[in-house]
Amino acid sequence: MTVRVAILDDDPAIRAILKDAVEGAGMEATTYARADAFEAALRTTPADRTPDVCLVDLGLPDRDGLAVVSRLALEGGAAIIIVSGRGQLQDRITGLDLGADDYVVKPFEPAEIIARIRARLRTSPAPSGRRVARFGGFIADFDRFVLSGPAGEAQISQAEAEILRLFLERPRRLLSRAEMQEVLGGAASDSFDRAMDVRISRLRAKLGEDPKNPALIKTIYGAGYIFLGHVDWD
Repeated sequence: MTVRVAILDDDPAIRAILKDAVEGAGMEATTYARADAFEAALRTTPADRTPDVCLVDLGLPDRDGLAVVSRLALEGGAAIIIVSGRGQLQDRITGLDLGADDYVVKPFEPAEIIARIRARLRTSPAPSGRRVARFGGFIADFDRFVLSGPAGEAQISQAEAEILRLFLERPRRLLSRAEMQEVLGGAASDSFDRAMDVRISRLRAKLGEDPKNPALIKTIYGAGYIFLGHVDWD
């Protein structure tokens, strides 16, 4: 299967470097200099041709890249990797809070970008033929990236889907952060831990969990997480 990567950066030299690296790794690359052109292309792209990964710069001429990240995360499906010269801690935290899957600070090595892309695509597959899970009054559809429950449907990002699927495939089993990092292909441990906290917090919100006393995704302090629901797969 061809991996499709969309590159959004206003610097033509950076676009060229990323495009060469992506295509050199056997993936398909499309490049954009402005957010409006990127989003217009997404609206008209057939569902079977949409990007698997989006590399997004934050310093765009027509819009803050964080707004693009937020929209991509809400729509779900594509992995989002921010590639930006803005390396302050608050920018990283905000990017992850808004739904980015990873954050790379410029300057970068092209090989690192390819490694990050492959890490995002290296997910643990659901059991063969089982793409829909039912648990605690919810239905998770991993083909559509949709979580349905008492309050209706909510779109989940690829990163949220990966974590939810990891829990649903291992119910009532303690998962350490190290194990989750290994399965999900996390990068540096500090950024991975922050990203994990953000994504689990978003999942809990979509599940209607009490953040102080969640019923399904429990934090075992100093040890990891455990999912307590009963799961049926279709």
